[in-house]
Amino acid sequence: MNPPGVTLITGASSGIGEAVARRFAAHPGVELVLVARRGERLEQLAAELPVKASWLAVDLTDDDAPQRILAHVEEHHGRLDCLINNAGSAWRATFEEGGWENVRRTMELNFDAQLRLTEALLPLLRRSAPSSIVNVSSTASRISRPGAGAYSASKYALTGWTDALFFEERKNGVHVGLVMPGFIETEGFPAAELTGNPMTSWLVASPEVAAEAIWEVGPGGVAERYVPRFFAIAAFIRILWPALARRLLKGGMGKRFVTSTGADAADRAGSESDARPDR
Repeated sequence: MNPPGVTLITGASSGIGEAVARRFAAHPGVELVLVARRGERLEQLAAELPVKASWLAVDLTDDDAPQRILAHVEEHHGRLDCLINNAGSAWRATFEEGGWENVRRTMELNFDAQLRLTEALLPLLRRSAPSSIVNVSSTASRISRPGAGAYSASKYALTGWTDALFFEERKNGVHVGLVMPGFIETEGFPAAELTGNPMTSWLVASPEVAAEAIWEVGPGGVAERYVPRFFAIAAFIRILWPALARRLLKGGMGKRFVTSTGADAADRAGSESDARPDR
């Protein structure tokens, strides 16, 4: 087991990130660093937790975000034992509709920001070894759907990089694990199209289920986890029978499983402050 010690969680103001904070706070001796854009939510969450918890409101895509977070951790905690790269979002569009710009903004948050933050914090994690990094990717990193190409591209990149980083950091005592959620009902990914239908509601899991998987992959040292576990079947079909996977997804089934997101709703409302609800 990799002791959770000081754990930093991005996207911590709601959804999976908040559930992770509450799950880790149940372990004696943990200290938490909560990171997201919405400071008022982070402040409230930190006050509710039974452990030491600091927080920092920052947009991970800002140029100075990694250094601001590093400075905060060094000032308030002095070490880092576990980094949970959980922040992420999605804007649904076909490539014809969204073009490169939709891919760019999705990659900026879901991939580039994770790498930049990890690069800044890796020296701390090495000094605190044994330590761990958990990258929260997606089942979409194994199988793509029409209208979610930008999101899948960002998660394919994150998954591929995670696999490489696992081997590279073993010698430094830093475990690098991967969690791949399927449909998790959160503010950023409400999955309303599925939860409102008795035929598909069983496909949607709670943030608490994802938080337990993150605990198993981080402190528990597991290599990777699908959430819920049965979503691994979709990945296996894609690898073993790619023609079958494409046949299943090219019709109405593919569109049915591309759910609207909180970022889409915020864009339609013209909201800047909530344009990317946390995962």
